[in-house]
Amino acid sequence: MFKNIAVAAALIAASSASFAAQPGSFYAGADIGRTKITDVDGRDTSFGGFVGYSFHPNFAVELGQRRLFERDYRWGSDGANLRADQTSLSLVGSMPIGESFSVYGRLGAARIQERFSTGGFTNKDSTTKALYGIGLSYAISPAIAARVEVQKISQQATNLSTGLSFQF
Repeated sequence: MFKNIAVAAALIAASSASFAAQPGSFYAGADIGRTKITDVDGRDTSFGGFVGYSFHPNFAVELGQRRLFERDYRWGSDGANLRADQTSLSLVGSMPIGESFSVYGRLGAARIQERFSTGGFTNKDSTTKALYGIGLSYAISPAIAARVEVQKISQQATNLSTGLSFQF
């Protein structure tokens, strides 16, 4: 169902004639959120940054970096650390739904790097997955927007984040 919503949002955005960011403009921002990983108990705080370029009234390309998850495990005097980071490249389509609000959809690729360390041992693994998401943006001013987004990174991982975007 989430895939259908993301595809529908991207198609609707493609048919719209206006977009909050002007074509030919750059933007950057940061966000904070929560990541849910199916195989791991609970949710963990995520944070990240992104830069983008609006090349069309309805479309932008965006590069992002995010710490999805980090957790320390302790038992006695021993311990371990598990961490997951995401680097992504996406096409973002947007459609205004009011004077200050826009919905947007995202479709791209994410490289997920997982790192597990305990004692003197560290193991790293990385994989590239399709990334899709849907979000809502509110223009606080012509250059500043707040946004809320849900990203589906893999079958096991979903991220909900909120952040600010600055157009320049």
